[in-house]
Amino acid sequence: MNNTAASGFSRPHQIIVPVLLAVLLATIPVRAQAPAEHHASPSATSTHGCEALASLALPQAKVTSAQLIAAGAFTAPEGGRGNAAFAQLPAFCRVAATLTPSADSQIQMEIWLPAENWNGKFLAVGNGGWAGTISRDAIAAGLRRGYAAASNDTGHSDASAGAQFALNQDKLVDFAYRAMHEMTVQSKSIVNAFYSRPPRLSYYQGCSTGGRQGMMEAQRYPDDFDAIIAGAPVYNMVHMNVSQTALQVHMLKNPERIVPQSKVTLLANAVVGACDANDGVKDNIINNPRACKFDPGTLACKAGDGPDCLTPAQVETAKQFYLPVKTKSGEVVYPGRSPGVESGYAARIPVVGKPVSPLWGDMPRFVGHRDANWDTMSFDLDKDLVLTLKNASFIEASDPDLAKFKARGGKLLLWHGWADPGPAPENTINYYSQAAKASGGGATDDWMRLFLLPGVAHCGGGVGPDQADFLGAMERWREQGVAPAQITASRNAGRGGLTPMTRPLCPFPQVARYKGSGSTDEAANFVCAAP
Repeated sequence: MNNTAASGFSRPHQIIVPVLLAVLLATIPVRAQAPAEHHASPSATSTHGCEALASLALPQAKVTSAQLIAAGAFTAPEGGRGNAAFAQLPAFCRVAATLTPSADSQIQMEIWLPAENWNGKFLAVGNGGWAGTISRDAIAAGLRRGYAAASNDTGHSDASAGAQFALNQDKLVDFAYRAMHEMTVQSKSIVNAFYSRPPRLSYYQGCSTGGRQGMMEAQRYPDDFDAIIAGAPVYNMVHMNVSQTALQVHMLKNPERIVPQSKVTLLANAVVGACDANDGVKDNIINNPRACKFDPGTLACKAGDGPDCLTPAQVETAKQFYLPVKTKSGEVVYPGRSPGVESGYAARIPVVGKPVSPLWGDMPRFVGHRDANWDTMSFDLDKDLVLTLKNASFIEASDPDLAKFKARGGKLLLWHGWADPGPAPENTINYYSQAAKASGGGATDDWMRLFLLPGVAHCGGGVGPDQADFLGAMERWREQGVAPAQITASRNAGRGGLTPMTRPLCPFPQVARYKGSGSTDEAANFVCAAP
């Protein structure tokens, strides 16, 4: 998914500049401040204002480089997520810094500051997986929209090493919550130094791990951001990873339960065949998975095995797709997936002879047992969940109490693809419901909304329209008071042979309903209504 689909709105956000910084700023030439009503940055013809940031004094941090980048193509010299050559960017001041809030912290961050036409706002962007990289593609997307945009690597720089960094407690804390907060604090100081004023608003945008980071900010540091967009959040990451390790280990110990790729396709086609038309439109998209009551048992082989049926063991695995993972006592560890997820879930099925995916297994290995040589096949759901939570419950951003964030005028936009094979959309619905209850149980439309994307996989992809300007919707909500009654999503041509399409995304629990006439590929012919 592009970065405009993944991100956050109108209250002035004041920051306190340390005395040392104030003294330094008095000696550093900076660009003249433009009139606030135009929200324009100083002239880009002077490079001294940017390069002077290299000597900017920051508490528990050090600026490692500050360089004015001319408008045009740009490729950062270092590696990083999405770090393909950018064909066209506006002129900007690229600042890199290392943050050291603890003895073993080495958080790498970058902030890109528009040299011209700054919109007066700050945007922080999130990470994915176990992180370990700076999300420069997302920074660039924010820069193009006029934001001073920043990202960090969460405190470790080897994304290929999975969660090995978690053996160091300081780095685990950085990953859990400290890196994003420290980056935000330091970014606002850098913004203030460059433009001679703080950002008038601060937004956050992220998906997956980035969704968790945004929710963590709302819970732990409610003053950091005026608005937060959290997509497909892995907010209870310990529970999710441990639950998925349990499913993979169970299949590896019982290979007869592994559903081969060809039969996953069989299952996916059967589910679509049973539920696609429930909304009155046949488009290979299950619009409201909660209304789909498909039973994998209908595909059971009459006898033996065959290419067009499921064995009893395979039926049980198919049913498990949609069921919660539970402890021996029946406690729900993590909810099941939604009908329509089948094709994407194929990638979550393990292969005999290969280890459990480190995306899941690294949680009990490095965070729970703190042992790189721990054998995943010795996994025990009940014991390993308790152990991992004991060591790192602070990774989880599951606190539903957002009273402080709400009270300061904060806006929270949650979104999730219904066909996500990673974090379950029902898991996000659960948090939304708990947060609504914690806020008094009344309507949350004035400060929190949830949007579910039919047919969309993890942070994008799948068969549904997955391109949506959530950031634009949030800007209108936070700055103009126009809450998003619906957000138009599009599906681009050429993706897996799919035709272009637009559809309205509706605030939960509403769903998009076809009006009965006109092209079903055009959002104008749908209306948001109760399911």
